[in-house]
Amino acid sequence: METKPLPKEAILVVNAHSRKGQNLFAQARQKLEAAGIRLIAAHGVEEPEQLALTVRQAVENGAPMVIVGGGDGSMSGTVDELVGRECVFGVLPLGTANSFARTLGLPLDLDGAVQAIATGRRRRVDLGMIDRDYFVNAASMGLSPMIGQTVPHKLKRYLGRIGYLIWAVKCSVGFRPFRLTIDDGVKEHRLWSTEVRILNGPYHGGVELSDNADVDTGEIVIQAVVGRSKPHLAWDWYAKFVKLRDRDALTQEFHGASFRIDTRPRQRISIDGEVLARTPATVKIAPGAIDVAVPRES
Repeated sequence: METKPLPKEAILVVNAHSRKGQNLFAQARQKLEAAGIRLIAAHGVEEPEQLALTVRQAVENGAPMVIVGGGDGSMSGTVDELVGRECVFGVLPLGTANSFARTLGLPLDLDGAVQAIATGRRRRVDLGMIDRDYFVNAASMGLSPMIGQTVPHKLKRYLGRIGYLIWAVKCSVGFRPFRLTIDDGVKEHRLWSTEVRILNGPYHGGVELSDNADVDTGEIVIQAVVGRSKPHLAWDWYAKFVKLRDRDALTQEFHGASFRIDTRPRQRISIDGEVLARTPATVKIAPGAIDVAVPRES
């Protein structure tokens, strides 16, 4: 069945604090208008905590599409405002990893992303949830939240994923494995783990981690790096990054609509790069929660 076309009017909201946002806000505004998108308003938001409020006001004022420019954290921090609304979510990938944009098949350059919004189509996608908080792409426990909570902004901004890698080596010195319990409603699964990824799409940190996660499956995927070996965790990231044949040898996956997760000791949960929750927590899928703009051939 043919879906409604993408709107030609939108409000642009750019995280000007993100890695590329400050430099690209003016360019994005100009390129969107040149591509035929009439911008009702355009906001370059310097304070990240104001992003959600700015998007909420745009949706409440009846914007047919809200285009958010920033990284995965900006997307997850604002997407709650579009759930249950007719407003389309437009994505300008201006962050470091841009995992959600990769999942949607969006070009990662500004010109390509603008063209996808101007000439693409709607796609109805799922969102993940940690308790009552929606997220677009992935949440994680273990080393990732430690990195996300402490990585210097300038290191992330100027070195991108390499900066994350440098900081990961530093953080790994004090990191300890944990005992993980996953309750799928039928059975409790207990195992040692060094990292847990909660996936609504295949990418996390810009790396394709799962062949089974996607934004329209109606399921959430929990992927645990099993055991207590920190070198195994490093090897798992490397194996998945270079796509080795046995890249899933050190992980175990659980698929379903809802899970209850707990850890000993308690773990912080990073939601698309922002540390926003702790275990225990309920993890579930919100099927077909929003419309997003994707390339027509996606």
